[in-house]
Amino acid sequence: MSNNTTALYSLDMRSMRSVLVALVFVAGNIILPQAVHLIPNGGHIWLPIYFFTLVGAYKYGWRVGIMTAVMSPLVNCILFGMPALAALPAIVLKSSVLAFGGAYAARRAGDVSLAAIALAVLFCQLAGGVYEWLTQSFAAAVQDITVGFPGIALQIFGSYLLLRYLLKD
Repeated sequence: MSNNTTALYSLDMRSMRSVLVALVFVAGNIILPQAVHLIPNGGHIWLPIYFFTLVGAYKYGWRVGIMTAVMSPLVNCILFGMPALAALPAIVLKSSVLAFGGAYAARRAGDVSLAAIALAVLFCQLAGGVYEWLTQSFAAAVQDITVGFPGIALQIFGSYLLLRYLLKD
């Protein structure tokens, strides 16, 4: 591999390494939301529960991504009551779509690609928005895009930078 290439993996769900890696990303998805929720309306603006799901799925594959996507909101809800129980289905769905989309984008791109990451995030927002529109309202469907635009930007650019510079192997 060249010096400008980030190693991407697809870890087996039964391996201890996969579980441990997923737990690290779940911890990130617990710590980041707690910090962001210190800001008024911070969760709705910064969408922190998705960040490490995307990084984990992109770097280590859909298995790590899906473990992170499902465990993060459940653990946060149990420990802190956030997200609210009523919001769990939409958040788990969006996180899962982001995990699969991030892993697929990484596999197709073969390296860290800003465009691939952006497409994964947009795919997640589109699928999640359709689900929220059908189960809640149009306002709920577009909230992540209108209020959460800074969070979408953080997911795209922040995960790109983290993957590109901090997770090189």
